[in-house]
Amino acid sequence: MEHEARSARQLWVEDERGRRRMPDPVRNAAVRAVMITSVTLVQAVVAFFCTVAGAWLAFPVTVTAVASTVVATWSVLDVWITRQVWRQRNGVVSEPSSTARPSIRDRRDEGRTETAPLSEAA
Repeated sequence: MEHEARSARQLWVEDERGRRRMPDPVRNAAVRAVMITSVTLVQAVVAFFCTVAGAWLAFPVTVTAVASTVVATWSVLDVWITRQVWRQRNGVVSEPSSTARPSIRDRRDEGRTETAPLSEAA
């Protein structure tokens, strides 16, 4: 009886209110950044243990860990840049809010339309 109750329930329930999926280029950059950062952290731990143990490998691993830190920093920055570029190219609508002040051009055009009927009447 318990087995039947278990099989009636679903194993996976889709959550409808989750966040939207990231665009593919941004997701690719994020996965790349996570992989590079994880390798960098592993290198840092290996460098630490090699240094504590006094192994000859400590210096080369430390140098590569420092270089990997620079690469990991760039990869995280790449995620941010890719996200901004994707937003600019693929239609994030930027509209002023209702409380925004009208631009100078709009105010100037409104002034011209108000004065135009007066000059025609004269």
